Amino acid sequence: MFCDNKKIIFFNEEAYQKLENYLLNHIDTIKNTFILVDYCTYIHCLPILFHHINFLEKSNIIQIKPGEKEKNIYTCIQIWKYLENFKANRNSLIINLGGGVITDIGGFVASVFKRGVRFINIPTTLLGMVDASIGYKTGINLESIKNEIGSFYCPEFLIIDPFFLKTLPEKEFISGMAEMFKHGLIADESFWIDMKKYQMNKDQNQWKNLIYQSILIKNKIVEKDPQEKGLRKILNFGHTIGHALESYFLDSKKETLLHGIAIAMGMIYESWISYKINGLSINDYQEIKSNLSRLYPIKKIYNSEFDQIFFIMEHDKKNDKNKIQFSLLKKIGICSYNCQVPYSLIKESFLQKK
Repeated sequence: MFCDNKKIIFFNEEAYQKLENYLLNHIDTIKNTFILVDYCTYIHCLPILFHHINFLEKSNIIQIKPGEKEKNIYTCIQIWKYLENFKANRNSLIINLGGGVITDIGGFVASVFKRGVRFINIPTTLLGMVDASIGYKTGINLESIKNEIGSFYCPEFLIIDPFFLKTLPEKEFISGMAEMFKHGLIADESFWIDMKKYQMNKDQNQWKNLIYQSILIKNKIVEKDPQEKGLRKILNFGHTIGHALESYFLDSKKETLLHGIAIAMGMIYESWISYKINGLSINDYQEIKSNLSRLYPIKKIYNSEFDQIFFIMEHDKKNDKNKIQFSLLKKIGICSYNCQVPYSLIKESFLQKK
């Protein structure tokens, strides 16, 4: 299914006006709207949405627990049962109000309930705004394997309101920044430079501009390759290792690893692999490592843990013919995809002194 994201992404007040007009032009939808939230967005973000469009207070609210562990089929079943009990039908609308977990699981629920109902994403985290909600991928985890079950399914539209970022703890904001750094590394060196320059700048207008630029970079890539047959794979830079790390920490008795920290670690390791086999200069590698490690605490991975992490990598959905597929940098701003890396080099990247 192809979506023209230029026509479905709206910002700030224009976005709320678009949503209000949409609902008023579909009067039956108002009576059949469901808003998916977690505990945090129920408390902090739902009142903001109601302030902009007060008649949404009549909607059915579906609340789930927060966190990556809830992104599973059992949570989906709970949501589907709620929709069924409250007589949702093919004309229903689901509004996903939350971070990446809510937009991922909400989109997936919508894509298969009664073979597809309409949904709208309102991401409330930086990660959700610049990554999870862009590109009409939906998904849930299969046990500890990230996003193993999912679909391509288009939202009616996407609302980007940076005001929600005021509700975020700083660690969640920094986590979302990792995907913005990635967009610069894979496709736009000048954006990487801007991100380095303004990473600790709290100026709201500057951050609105950076978020807008980051969305444009990802959207441009998605438009050229909607179903990830080629170019879109560069968005996976840092994620082959990063997702494996995130899954490993999620499934183990260790502390949970925030997505942004896992991806930052993945980008450092995969930058080192890029330096070894894909032409990335040592200066570029050191620049990437220096800037990312300053913001993100790099967890020590012990030699005894590597095979468990590698096992998760072997189940990555991006693999082909039982070969682990990497996206690797040629230089800052230019990325290759479908790169095969031997086991020994992957392991060596973990054991380098960071």
